[in-house]
Amino acid sequence: MRDMTGKRSAGLLLFRHTDDGLQVLLGHMGGPFFARRDAGAWTVPKGEYEPDEPAWDAARREFQEELGLAPPDGDAVALGEVRQTNGKIVTAWAIEADLDPATVVPGTFRMEWPPKSGRVQEFPELDRVEWLGLDRAREVIVTAQSAFLDRLAEHSA
Repeated sequence: MRDMTGKRSAGLLLFRHTDDGLQVLLGHMGGPFFARRDAGAWTVPKGEYEPDEPAWDAARREFQEELGLAPPDGDAVALGEVRQTNGKIVTAWAIEADLDPATVVPGTFRMEWPPKSGRVQEFPELDRVEWLGLDRAREVIVTAQSAFLDRLAEHSA
């Protein structure tokens, strides 16, 4: 099936095993559109890339850009692709690693806000990053990306 938007994103989903079970590191999307939203406003740290860049390289680059931290080394588990409702194709890998969310220094983006005001403001790509158990993660992640959680759970079983 042809990608209608032509847009592709790649990302890394960190996971860890705790006494409470499997946890994943998700980011809450920054900016005014998601400020008061929870459900559907959390995502795998990811970003867009051009067709000539390998998805794996993009996933590692975007992790660094989104979180301000070097992507962890480790065995990458391919989680495949999903198509979001906006038509964007997202490819993700999972890596077992621990990371302190307090060390994140998010990248930023600029946009006109409020709309038609002529004022351009800067917002964090991700305004917070948290470790979430799989049940909680399923409640808040971008709907299409929940497939990544299912695939990770199958791999970790």
